[in-house]
Amino acid sequence: MKISNIYARELLDSRGNPTIEVDIKLDNKFMGRAIVPSGASTGEHEAVELRDNNQKRFLGKGVLQAVKNVNIALANELNGRSFSSQLELDNFLINFDGTKNKSRLGANSILGISMAFGRASAKFNQIPLYKSFQKSFNYILPTPMMNIINGGSHANNNIDFQEFMIFPIGAKSFSESLQMGVEVFHHLKSLLNRNGFSTAVGDEGGFAPNLRSNNEAIEIILESISNASFVPGKDIYIALDVAASEFFNKNIYHLESNDSKLSNDEMIEYLSNLVKQYPIISIEDGLDENDWDGWNKLNNQLGNKCQIVGDDLTVTNKDRLAKSIENKSMNAILIKLNQIGTITETIDAIDLAKKHNFGTIISHRSGETEDTIISDFSVSMGAGQIKTGSLSRTDRVAKYNQLLRIEEKLGDKAIFAGSKTMGVDLG
Repeated sequence: MKISNIYARELLDSRGNPTIEVDIKLDNKFMGRAIVPSGASTGEHEAVELRDNNQKRFLGKGVLQAVKNVNIALANELNGRSFSSQLELDNFLINFDGTKNKSRLGANSILGISMAFGRASAKFNQIPLYKSFQKSFNYILPTPMMNIINGGSHANNNIDFQEFMIFPIGAKSFSESLQMGVEVFHHLKSLLNRNGFSTAVGDEGGFAPNLRSNNEAIEIILESISNASFVPGKDIYIALDVAASEFFNKNIYHLESNDSKLSNDEMIEYLSNLVKQYPIISIEDGLDENDWDGWNKLNNQLGNKCQIVGDDLTVTNKDRLAKSIENKSMNAILIKLNQIGTITETIDAIDLAKKHNFGTIISHRSGETEDTIISDFSVSMGAGQIKTGSLSRTDRVAKYNQLLRIEEKLGDKAIFAGSKTMGVDLG
């Protein structure tokens, strides 16, 4: 596969911030295009997203330097060069950048090329994108984690936790799980309206009401599940993204919603009590991203009842995942392409997680785009779980719509993951 042309441009993500889009043409015939997403609550160990920091332009968030790196430095190296695989291209990009965290050229520059090449090479090989990322293909459609109440850094409200999600593992198919989620979402909107709460949405399309506590957010979701004629804890469970690093300071967890300051052990106890009280089946980033000892305690206490999901702790990094496996820190990992910066390194992290029977959750970012590659990627990798936001905003719904198309293409061969690919055995 010879790269005949590569070109990048600056455009906008779902928050109205600049991001980078890359076009690649192989053999003057097969074109791939990709847009790179951007996170809000980014872990400190993530690959570096290159921004211009020119305060006179887009409040410093421009990506013209990243675009220039693709159109000049990388295009000069890549145009006319042939690659036999995604692995070969990605290794070239990693070595050409030469830094551990992709800070020289920017992970956004590198990932844009990696993703665009993935699309173009699928066309070159005449296979659907959803079959193209690994050789063995299992026809697994993921169970969606739908973020229907936004808090933390994703919303301007007084809820501490970043995401309150519904997880319809009782569905029989992906399309049924989506229907269940949509119905709960609309019942939640009606319930919020009746109680005088705002139904404005946050970054990921979920509602962002000013509720009194994290408990109240869970309880109003459970009421909405029941109102939609589903059974909480059977048809639909609750999943949380605590994003604890966002409210951790000087070894204390500051929960503003109930004006409490918790130690490490108290935070673990707080989460344990929530799991006892409610049908919570997955907790992401329950503790700070550098609290390795705490993660071990949390997993030891809750890991047999609940997915303990690492995001900021592991940042889709194989080395940090290996440390978490050795440390018994968790039983599931969140996978974000732009945390590590290439498709190949992302696949490496998934393969290592699966080898140790971890749940794998393919995830969007809060600054998303119309690009739907994570839908195809989740199916191709047989990940079994996907996080791509709520049931509103086209940047979120586009991913669900792509999964519906894939389910239609697979027909009777499509297998809905349900709870079978989780990092915890529900019996």
